Amino acid sequence: MEARMQVRARPDEGEVDDALGRIMYDAIHHGPSQYSLAERQAWLPTPNAGEGWRARLSAQKVWVAYDKTGPVGFMTLDGDYIDLAFVAAASQGRGVFRALFAQVEAAARGQRRLWTHASLMAQPAFLAVGFRVIRHENVAQGGEVLRRAEMEKMLA
Repeated sequence: MEARMQVRARPDEGEVDDALGRIMYDAIHHGPSQYSLAERQAWLPTPNAGEGWRARLSAQKVWVAYDKTGPVGFMTLDGDYIDLAFVAAASQGRGVFRALFAQVEAAARGQRRLWTHASLMAQPAFLAVGFRVIRHENVAQGGEVLRRAEMEKMLA
């Protein structure tokens, strides 16, 4: 993990929400991927922004990873469900996911488990922090079929 990286809870004002939408878009469209260009376009044709996006994030706990350039990744928790976990393409492989997950796991103390629906791109990162695949799924999105896995990690 880069020494100057910090992970913080998202400010209540949602001042970084549009940046998080751009990180999600960048991770999907510019990170290493097993998805075709058409599948990535169907998944997220434009960066998330605006009131609907702010409302989605406001309904969850959100952690944001920052380096000297600003936000580089984020992870959200809705009860025991990790809804969103994205790291900017240029920051992948630098420990950002692990740093975010450490904060989420600490916040989930008292829960029986954490679970998620992980893309093909995210599955290795979730496996590396102790998740297991429950089942593989296909989800129709924008005229394409996207492969993903339902995953869980049992907590002590």
